[in-house]
Amino acid sequence: MDLRSFIHLLEREGELVRVRAEVDPYLEMAEIADRASKAHGPALLFERPVRRGAPGGAPAGLGRVSAWDAPLPPVLMNQFGSFRRLELALGASLDELAGRLAGLLELDLPSGLAAKVRALGELRELASFAPKTVKKGAFREVVVEPPDLTRLPVLTTWPGDGGPFITLPVVVTKDRQGRRNAGMYRLQVYDERTTGMHWHVHHDGAANFRAADRRLEVAVALGTDPVVTYAATAPLPPGISEFLFAGLLRGAPVELAPCATVDLEVPADAEIVLEGYVEKDETRLEGPFGDHTGYYSLADEYPVFHVTAMSHRRDPVYPATIVGRPPMEDAYLGKATERLFLPLLKLVQPEIVDMDLPIEGVFHDCAIVAICKSYPGQARKVMSAVWGMGQMMFTKFVVVVDEHVDVHDYSEVTWRVFNNVDPRRDCVVVDGPLDVLDHSSPSPRYGAKMGVDATRTWPEEGHGREWPAELAQDPDVVRRVSERWAELGLPFA
Repeated sequence: MDLRSFIHLLEREGELVRVRAEVDPYLEMAEIADRASKAHGPALLFERPVRRGAPGGAPAGLGRVSAWDAPLPPVLMNQFGSFRRLELALGASLDELAGRLAGLLELDLPSGLAAKVRALGELRELASFAPKTVKKGAFREVVVEPPDLTRLPVLTTWPGDGGPFITLPVVVTKDRQGRRNAGMYRLQVYDERTTGMHWHVHHDGAANFRAADRRLEVAVALGTDPVVTYAATAPLPPGISEFLFAGLLRGAPVELAPCATVDLEVPADAEIVLEGYVEKDETRLEGPFGDHTGYYSLADEYPVFHVTAMSHRRDPVYPATIVGRPPMEDAYLGKATERLFLPLLKLVQPEIVDMDLPIEGVFHDCAIVAICKSYPGQARKVMSAVWGMGQMMFTKFVVVVDEHVDVHDYSEVTWRVFNNVDPRRDCVVVDGPLDVLDHSSPSPRYGAKMGVDATRTWPEEGHGREWPAELAQDPDVVRRVSERWAELGLPFA
């Protein structure tokens, strides 16, 4: 499914509204999309983007605009902004997809010959989802010469932003071994042919850049199959292809096509593709940017992306998103990651029963984990394991509860924490890496993290008193009252 097919699907399902009035990419689209997101509203297709620009008449951040009078492509926003749309995008429910991934994680090499043959068949099936290359992509229908980013309706989403930002790109690079990486890194547009490249030091794209000799080739795909767009945000282990992951989710391989000026392949059905490079030792001030934390991320020096080629499909659709104080559209992408990566977490830590990443913690500030506790100190062991797993190292607060606690019921979790925790005994503070966007730590990218053991404390863990029993009504009384509910005539369920 390409982005156009997804738009048609959303429209058939009543999940999309076409905005036919003229709307400015400078702040206006973002304000409308923000209201739609907060109201759990539909996806939005702005059919008539018109630049009126920042106060003073010029579009903020672009300076002279060579294509000021050219018609702009329509803009799609809030495409992932509900669980229903997310599951339409992924083609299945999150539970179904998590089960499929869990099945793949259970593959092993059994000892019997017949079982080995079966396992090889399953591995061949896995390989069938690997991306495949086609000769030419649909994105080559129109070639823009010279490349001109002002032909795109790039949004400025918040008034304090340092300029317009491309907010939903799939950024493709290769490492020294030729392995592809697809990540989502915002791009601040400086002028017709340069942008910032906001990849954090911990990201694979940044690692590929550091390992490059002098310059790193980059391709940016805009408007991909929504599964590919999601996969670019997924915290996959290093070396695991995001395009393979997208193929597993979609149940069909992603078709890639070669770029014209760089040795990279991008999704063949992308709406718009930018090609170019970033150079070692060349940085430029990037930001501020109204970020998903609900605060502006501060301006800092980042590499510069030079655009050497630009092409697009006929009548392209430009994808964009706005991030800010949750809940926002990205909350649903984060919840997909929570559900889909739980099987991987449970594979490494089998005592884990469930996990919740509260959207108020913007997915790297808090994790609530339920465990099946079988020995003293196990909650602390799980905290350390969480901090040792990929991008979960950024988790600032890890709260561990017993297996019968519903981690998605925040009222129950806070009740357990407030009642079960002795601050001196049950809280652990450690130092370690933090997300670049964490503005609370005294130093950038490094600071303190806290683990909270809200499980029932055992005597071996320093609790010598009797632990009280929880309140629960007699089951027979519950049954009798339920059977007589209609007879009681009470106006509540």
